[in-house]
Amino acid sequence: MQKIVWLTITSTIVFQMHAFAQTTNPLNVVLVQNPYTGDRASPEKSGGPAALATGGIEKMLNEMGVTVQIRPEVKLTAEEEKTYGKWSKFGMSNGHLGKMVAEELRKDSFVVGLLGNCSSLSGMLAGLQHSGPTRRPLRVGLVFIDAHGDFNTPETTLSGMLGGMPVAVAAGHCLTRMRLQSGLDPALPEKYIVLAGVRDTDPLEQERIDNSLIEMVSVDDIRNLSDNLHRQMQRLSKLTDLIYIHIDMDVLDPQEVLGHPLTVPDGPTSKELGAALELMFKYEKSAALGIASYPYSADPELISLNATYNLVEGAVRGILSRSTK
Repeated sequence: MQKIVWLTITSTIVFQMHAFAQTTNPLNVVLVQNPYTGDRASPEKSGGPAALATGGIEKMLNEMGVTVQIRPEVKLTAEEEKTYGKWSKFGMSNGHLGKMVAEELRKDSFVVGLLGNCSSLSGMLAGLQHSGPTRRPLRVGLVFIDAHGDFNTPETTLSGMLGGMPVAVAAGHCLTRMRLQSGLDPALPEKYIVLAGVRDTDPLEQERIDNSLIEMVSVDDIRNLSDNLHRQMQRLSKLTDLIYIHIDMDVLDPQEVLGHPLTVPDGPTSKELGAALELMFKYEKSAALGIASYPYSADPELISLNATYNLVEGAVRGILSRSTK
C-alpha cells in the first residue's frame, strides 16, 4: 500500500512541475545541443545542431511570445576526450546531455534537443527520467518518429550503423554500457514505446518489432490526426509520468530533406507532422522534443531548416494551447 501511495504522490508532483502553466508565466524554451554522432563511418561531430540553433529559431519563437535560451553544445572533458572508442565517448556525451535536460526540466522549461543523430535518444530520455523531485527515476514514455524503426541490435543490423539501434538500446536490448553511460537506468519497458512513421526496416529488425510490445502510428495516422494518434497519447499519459517525442528528419517527405542520405518515400510533410506535434503536445505529460539528423551541409536553400522549424512551431503551439482549455 505504501508503494502505491508514494507513486501517486510522486506522479502528482511531477505533473505539477511539467504542466507549463502559461496563465501565470511565459513559456521558456531551452535549446540543448549534442553534436556527437557515435557512428564510426561519420564525423565525430555534426554541425547540424549549431546550424539549427543559429538559423533563426530564436526569432521565430520570440514572435510566438515565448522566451528562448540556447545552451552551449555538449562538450567532453579533456580526460573524456582521451577515451578509447567512439561509442564510449558518445555514451559520455549523452551523459552530459541528460544532466543538462534534467536541470532545465526542473526549472519548468520546455526542452528542445538539437541532436547530431538519433543515438542521442538515451541522453534525452535519461534527462526526463531523472528530472523528478527525488532520486527515484520517473517513468518516461517515448514517441519515436522516424522512417526507420531503429530497433536493430548488433546481431540483426544489415548496415552496422549505431544510428539504427537507439530504440533497442533505450529498451535495454543491447549496448548496456552505452545506455548506462548515458544515464538511462532502468531501460524503457517496450510498452512505453510508440514508433511513428516507420516504413523501412531490416527483416530481422521487423521480426523483433513484431515480437515486442511496441505500438505503432502510421504515416496516415499522422496526416489525418487519427483516433490512433490520440489513443497512443492517452495510453502513454496513463502509463508514464512524462513523454518524450523524438524526430529523425528522414521521416519527412524526401522533397523537404533532399540532403539526407536515408530518405524513404511517402513521408508526411513538415506541415502535416507539425500539426500532429501540436496535437501531441496538447497532452500535458509531453515534456520535451528532440530533432535529429538535420542535413545542414546539403541544404543551401534552407528547405530542411525551415521544415525543422515547422516542427518546433507545431510543438510549441500545442503547449501554448494548454492555457486556453
